[in-house]
Amino acid sequence: MTRAEHDRIPETALAWYRAGKGAALATVVQTWGSAPRPTGSQLAISGAGEIAGSVSGGCVEGAVVVEALEAVEDGKARVLEYGVSDDEAFAVGLACGGVIRIMVEPVGPAGLTEEMLAELVARREGRAPVVYVVHTESWNRRLADANDPQLGAEIAPRVRADRSGFAEDGQSFIAIHNPPLRMAVIGAVHIAQPLLQMARLAGYDVTLIDPRPAFATESRFPGETLVEEYPDDVLPGFGLDARTAVVTLSHDPKIDDPAIAEALRADVFYLGCLGSTRTHAKRVKRLQETGFDADAIARIHAPVGLDIGANSPAEIAIAIMAEVTQALRRG
Repeated sequence: MTRAEHDRIPETALAWYRAGKGAALATVVQTWGSAPRPTGSQLAISGAGEIAGSVSGGCVEGAVVVEALEAVEDGKARVLEYGVSDDEAFAVGLACGGVIRIMVEPVGPAGLTEEMLAELVARREGRAPVVYVVHTESWNRRLADANDPQLGAEIAPRVRADRSGFAEDGQSFIAIHNPPLRMAVIGAVHIAQPLLQMARLAGYDVTLIDPRPAFATESRFPGETLVEEYPDDVLPGFGLDARTAVVTLSHDPKIDDPAIAEALRADVFYLGCLGSTRTHAKRVKRLQETGFDADAIARIHAPVGLDIGANSPAEIAIAIMAEVTQALRRG
């Protein structure tokens, strides 16, 4: 599954460079106070002054573009520091100001090379977590993965939490490039209607799977990705991985159980199943009879969602998204 346009910043910079326009990437590397954009946020700037993305929500974009155009001309990377006043912060919806540091790297032989940027883009498209490490004094750069021995134990929590930032040396910036988040929802029931909307707002690419033609309809789920097939026909080719959540809601074992089995065989970070404690006990027995052991079954979140006393479909969807978020960020 491809990335949304707003997340294709490295891809955009590479395209501009290959088109002969020149390009630079600006990255938020550190923040203090109420900074408008989190660490790791990026802005691509072409030599013609085109921009994509954001590093400040508008507070300092103009100044960063000027510096980026100079970087395209002189081929030199730089780290900039800006103070965002309370008035500027209020204009973009923040209660108070802060300070941000932004790294600007020109694409080219003297900066971020075309070859390294192309490799970064290729790894992103391949749905593999990739780590970009750049030393902000020597400007040595390299690409790593989530098991990189030089980065040690700190890298795995960073990848899980999407947390870019400086390493312990205070000079090596670690940029986390994770695949887009995805969610497969099994069962086009009432709860799925608010859940799909909430998941999309939280940044997930969502697919709704239900073989029943009366359930997964465009009128009930306008604008959503609907697949009218059994999940065991869909999920093997879906690419279930560590950036994927699976939620089963149909309450029909013929539909839910095959999806649960596929998720348990994969490395999904979350598997949640609708149903009472009694329903789940019957589910556990069926899974045991098909060969799943206690450790595998323990990965299932059931009853699905955090116990917040949710009652309505929308409240249950909130509870589910809260639990999904907890699993993603805390492991």
